[in-house]
Formats: sequence, structure tokens, C-alpha cells
Amino acid sequence: MSVSFPTVASPSLVSALLRAQPEDFVVSEELGFPLTGSGEHVWLRVRKRGLNTDQVAGHLARCAGLSRRDVSYSGMKDRHAVTEQWFSAWLPRTEVADWQGGMPEGVEVLEATRHSRKLQRGAHRSNRFIITLRECAGDAALTEQRLAEIARGGVPNYFGEQRFGRDGDNVVHAEAMFTGQEEVRDKHRRGIYLSVARSYLFNQVLARRVIDGNWNRILPGEALMLDGKNSFFLMDATDSTLQERLERRDIHPSGPLWGEGELPSRDEVRALEEGVVAERRPLADGLAAAGLRQERRSLRLIPAGFSHHWLDPATLRLEFSLPRGCYATTVLREVANYRNAAGQSGAGDSGD
Repeated sequence: MSVSFPTVASPSLVSALLRAQPEDFVVSEELGFPLTGSGEHVWLRVRKRGLNTDQVAGHLARCAGLSRRDVSYSGMKDRHAVTEQWFSAWLPRTEVADWQGGMPEGVEVLEATRHSRKLQRGAHRSNRFIITLRECAGDAALTEQRLAEIARGGVPNYFGEQRFGRDGDNVVHAEAMFTGQEEVRDKHRRGIYLSVARSYLFNQVLARRVIDGNWNRILPGEALMLDGKNSFFLMDATDSTLQERLERRDIHPSGPLWGEGELPSRDEVRALEEGVVAERRPLADGLAAAGLRQERRSLRLIPAGFSHHWLDPATLRLEFSLPRGCYATTVLREVANYRNAAGQSGAGDSGD
């Protein structure tokens, strides 16, 4: 099954190489809130290279003499990168004098601070990326133009293609689960397939709007997302401020995260969304039967603090922040037709 989605414009770079080395993909979690300095939980800011998040959590548990379930983290980060992320360890009555002792090569505990609560999944606000593209070939002037357009107007807010598995295998499994052709008893695996199905339907709606050239425009019946919020409101055709708010990036068009119940969109937008989803009815019906409710996601992603620098004529470095749940690869694919030296992208490409 194809999981390739259209870009806004043909990439300005003919080619580029991503992740030639872990240092080419640097991501740091940004919490967005202060720690109290006291409480039953020790929060640790850890820099890692060459290990995934679960592996580091296991090492921290062993270092503190804890069960693995007493160590938690906010987001998954890929091992083919240099990442800084937060963990928490439940230590109500004990202290660990040396968190670094016993850590494997490539893991550095940068900070340890107490806090009143356990770190929950998805607690951090955003991720900061520093990404280096190597072996860039193409028209530098056109690339500069495209970079300026991204900084000004953002990119389509696709879920990353890596979410769907190699050749879309996860989408195939999700549909087989919904139609009864495949029994999935494992709750974690079932949750993955539900998420994949939702993400795929959203991407299909967004892809249609990218093809039609209106992914970043307000259409009749639009459900508009407030910037930085999960809330949305139905457009009022008499509100003359909407276009100005769209241009200053205060609001964004949205697409469906499918579930049971009625679509909140109306008119032209609802007809478009229902038409796209009708072609993939088993996924939509399965999500509704699973009890997920209708939600929305912004169609437009604006990278914060977006900047770039040419290290040499063939090496481009990008820096930007994305909200949790958004994908760095959705930005990169609008810049370059890149190939991934580390193979298929993993969790670290996302805002998880």
C-alpha cells in the first residue's frame, strides 16, 4: 500500500543525505514548565547517542535499583540521533549519589531535579531540532526561496510516513484487524493500529487539499484550529477577521482525526472529508466502532525559530522547533529529496 503523500512544490534540492552520522540529527525536548525542586520523583535530563529511549530507561532503573515500571519518559526518541530528553524515577525516600555511574557509552546524565509528579507520556511542549543535510545537489537559489516560504507559511502537517511501517504494512494490518481478518489481542499493538488508521485518514484528507492547493486556505465550512491549542471553532462566514488571523498564523485550517459521531466541519469542507474517507470506509468504521471520538488536527505546521546555514556549498544545517506530535521529516521533505543513511526513519523524527 502506498503511503507517499504530495509535497507543496517539487523539492528545490535534487538530492541530500540525512543522518550520515548521529550528530546530523539532534533533537532536544522542551518541557514548557518549571520543576518544583522537591517531591517523590527525580527528573533527569539525559543526552544519548546510539541507544533508544527504552534502553536508557532500563539503565536508569538499574542504576537506581528500581523496577523498570518506576522509570518513565515523555517521548520516544530514535537511536540514530543525538537526543536530549527527560526521564523520571520514583524515589520517595532514597537518593542516588551518582546517576552517571554505570551508564553505557553514549549516555550522559546532564541534570537531576526533584519534582512533585511523575513524568507522563506526552508531557513536554515541543522538540528543538538541529538537522544537517549533506551531499546537497541542486539549485541553491531556488532552495533559498523555498526555505523562505517555509519560514513564512509553514508546511503541510502530515504524520510522518515512517509511522505507517515499511510499504504501509501497519495500515494493512489495521484494516485486517477492523475487518476481522487478523486478531490482535495485544493492547499495545492494537493501540498502534488505531493510531495508524487515524493518521492515515488524516494524511489522505490533507493530501487532497495539498493537491487542490487549499491546505493553507479557509474554505466554506472550515473547522479552524487555534494556534498551539487542541481546540477549534466552526468558521463564521460573516467574520471579516478570519483571513487576517490566518495570515498572522493565529488560526489554521484543520482535518479530521476520525472517530464516532458527526464531523464538526460543514459545507465544502465536510463534503471533501467525507468523500476522501468514503474511499477507505473499513478504517473509518473500525475507528468509530473502537469508540474513538471525532477530533481535529491542524493542516498547517509552522516551524518555530526556523533558520538555516550553509556549512559549505553541499552541506545545509536547519534549526527549528515543532510542537509535540509533529514530524521533522514533514519539514525536510519540503526542502529536499533526501535519502536516509540510517534506513527508515524512526520515532526520533516525530514530536513524540
